[in-house]
Amino acid sequence: MRNLALFAACVGLLAVGLGRSLAADNCLTPEEKAEGWKLLFNGRDYTGWKCSNGKPVASPVEDGAIMPYRSGGYLVVYEKPFRDFILKCDVRMTEHCNSGIFLRVADLKDPVQTGFEVQILHEAGTGYHHFGAIYDLARPTKKAKLKPTGEWNSVTITCCGPKISVEVNGELICQINCDEFTEVGKRPDGSRHKFFRRGIPIKDFAREGYIGFQDHGHKVWFKNVKIKELDCSREA
Repeated sequence: MRNLALFAACVGLLAVGLGRSLAADNCLTPEEKAEGWKLLFNGRDYTGWKCSNGKPVASPVEDGAIMPYRSGGYLVVYEKPFRDFILKCDVRMTEHCNSGIFLRVADLKDPVQTGFEVQILHEAGTGYHHFGAIYDLARPTKKAKLKPTGEWNSVTITCCGPKISVEVNGELICQINCDEFTEVGKRPDGSRHKFFRRGIPIKDFAREGYIGFQDHGHKVWFKNVKIKELDCSREA
């Protein structure tokens, strides 16, 4: 009996310890709240979110996650624009998945040409369109270590002045300095990219805009969407 009581006490202490360091899905820990994190998605409904065309999100919340597929718009976007921030979320993909996390979208009527996209793809690699790439602008320096299909991967994106970086499952894999993109439609090495239609070099793209998740015709889920705003005025 004494051993059972000791075991129960140890289990209780372990549970308390875990409770201090781990938050339930779509919740913030006390530490995160103290650090200035804000939860963008409540895990129950699309409060604060809409389609990029202004319509309500038509797709259901599934497993406590945003599902952009068949949402009724190209993007499911948060209602407020952001400038400098750290964005965290977890993403789950199907076997053949193509989606994206859009950042700093200035014009919701033309998100592709007025914002940045972090590629969400079932395939990891070091190309401009592989998982974690800053789409068509910067390639991952290493392959993302993705978890098996159906499991959750964590993505952390930092936007600070001209700099954008991407971490996947805790590992930095891609980064960019927009100030190095001085010519319309060209990367710093002179090769061409797709963002030329408005005649603006990447260095002059807006540094404040909307965050959104893309419907590219495949089921994909996003949860634990949280943001911490930064003061990067010295980086501007």
